[in-house]
Amino acid sequence: MSRPQKQGHQNARIPFTKASACGNDFLIVEGAYAFGDLSALSRRLCDRHRGVGADGVEWLFPDADADVRLRLFNADGSEAEISGNGTRCVAAEICSRADKTEVVVRTGAGLKTCRLTGRKGGQRGSTFEFEAEMGQPEVGGELSIETMAGRTVGTKVSIGNPHFVIFVENFQDGWQRQAALIGTQPQFPQGTNVEYVVVRRANESANKGAKKGVNEIEIRLFERGVGETESSGTGSCASAVAAIASGRVASPVTVIAPGGAQTVRWEDQVYLRGQATLVCRGEFFI
Repeated sequence: MSRPQKQGHQNARIPFTKASACGNDFLIVEGAYAFGDLSALSRRLCDRHRGVGADGVEWLFPDADADVRLRLFNADGSEAEISGNGTRCVAAEICSRADKTEVVVRTGAGLKTCRLTGRKGGQRGSTFEFEAEMGQPEVGGELSIETMAGRTVGTKVSIGNPHFVIFVENFQDGWQRQAALIGTQPQFPQGTNVEYVVVRRANESANKGAKKGVNEIEIRLFERGVGETESSGTGSCASAVAAIASGRVASPVTVIAPGGAQTVRWEDQVYLRGQATLVCRGEFFI
């Protein structure tokens, strides 16, 4: 990728690409435009009223062993290890610039390989589908959390970043408040992403007798440093892994979030398949 020259702070313009993966939106910015306090600058960019608006900013830097190295800042300015959806959005941006079928990305959680499985729209495409290698998950035992909103039992899962997966029969009103409280508990010194998961039961088709929904789960997400989001790549992986580990479903799992569906396979490692769409490009004025 070509690298722009750093600009002075005064009258600077920051070129960006906005991309979305199942409604989880990110700004993709070359690291050569990173100056000053990256946390504060990312917070400005992500402001949906006074900035461009996004769940996070993926800052791109050169890397000797990968196509790109990422630093991810959430909407609140906190830095995160990885976003599965954000990594896929960056892979889409790279594939829009060059004829590539595989993109290797260095994240704060290590190297991730995104393999292109399809594209549509325009000469190089605006929507890309990838299957990404997400690495080995770490699954903890059940953990009981007591907050002002009540007692909650869930499973700690790491996909290179922390998650707390809670299985429920249905999504209750006010789950966001409980999720926000869970993320501040001492059991999570670095905070945590929180997922509520409903397992879809098998339904018999009246016509064909085929089982449907055996390996489907539906989720709601409260991301560390962002709040409620339409989707999450690592959240989808963590939810699927917890459901598989507890015997509720079998791999592969279709994970349905408000922003769309993704597929998670857990074999030698976790694989995440889903789309990423390049929404627009523009300049942010400093």
